[in-house]
Amino acid sequence: MAASKTPDSTTSPPSLSFPRATFAKLSPHPFFLAHLQPSNPDTPIQRPNGRQPSQFRAPKKHTGSLTHASGSAVVRAGDTAAVCGVRAEVLLASDVGSFGSIGDDDSEVRALGLLVPNVELSTGCSPAHLPGQPPSPLAQTLATRLQNLLYTANLISADELRITYTPPAMDDKDEPSEPPKEETKAWWVLYIDVLFISLDGNPFDAAWSSILAALTDTKLPRAYWDPDRTCILCDDAIANAKTLRMEKLPVASTFAVYSTQQEGPGKGKEDGSGLKKWILADPDTFEEGLCKESLTVVVDCSSAEPGAPARIVTLEKQGGVAVGVAEMKQVAKVAAERWAIWKRVLEETGSLTFRS
Repeated sequence: MAASKTPDSTTSPPSLSFPRATFAKLSPHPFFLAHLQPSNPDTPIQRPNGRQPSQFRAPKKHTGSLTHASGSAVVRAGDTAAVCGVRAEVLLASDVGSFGSIGDDDSEVRALGLLVPNVELSTGCSPAHLPGQPPSPLAQTLATRLQNLLYTANLISADELRITYTPPAMDDKDEPSEPPKEETKAWWVLYIDVLFISLDGNPFDAAWSSILAALTDTKLPRAYWDPDRTCILCDDAIANAKTLRMEKLPVASTFAVYSTQQEGPGKGKEDGSGLKKWILADPDTFEEGLCKESLTVVVDCSSAEPGAPARIVTLEKQGGVAVGVAEMKQVAKVAAERWAIWKRVLEETGSLTFRS
């Protein structure tokens, strides 16, 4: 009779393991920290999405996507994609009161509200934004931030939007008169609509980039004042349309800050209280849910000399005190590198035009 085999007591039971997605949902912070602080000090830091801390998602753009818009563009960065359409309408000077006392070009664009952005998120772009829902607080916040940046950065000069008329000189030999002065009869108002078709974090950078790409694609028809009809007429010929020229090229770069209180050395930057922090460029949705601090820096290097530091247009910071002066300098440096990348992307089709 054969002897029965007894189970080997030295055999270890099978280990219990979870897929990455399950681990990230059950314990998001330990899962995230395992990537930012690997056990092997020689292992480079790699975020769960496979990017380095200062690495942005590669941008892609396609202009002229909307045939009935004055200008349009689709911009994608990873799984975040936005489409922007620019619609130009005429604002008559007779409909504006006391426009002669507005002041310089910058205040004229702001006072008349010639740039009107709008953001639409209720498109099913993410599980948090279902179709048919009213405008979310995020959409309203994004529209306000975009409008403030459009005016703060002085992106479009009022001279690009004016429709002027110079009256003919009076033929009076007895009483010579002064040469006729140019009159502003109307302005172009640009309605800038941004619609998200996919959202995986960092919506502000995607929205602003789509606006820049759409504005470089914008063409305004030749408009002129008809003194006989006392109205503005537009030329239908596309060959006579003018390309909208921008004053500057401000590029936005958003960073999220992940910090944790731990003992022992780590790969993050550490202060005296043991707080370790990692500054992550272009955060996705998963990272935004874990990071309590973020900052957006808008830089413009279009008028800077080679090797000169980037000009910071705006700097927004939300939550936390982990980022100091040293980190701000590093963030500005990374943002300047990001500006150069976006400049090359916008120049691919040769549509990027600046006012001289």
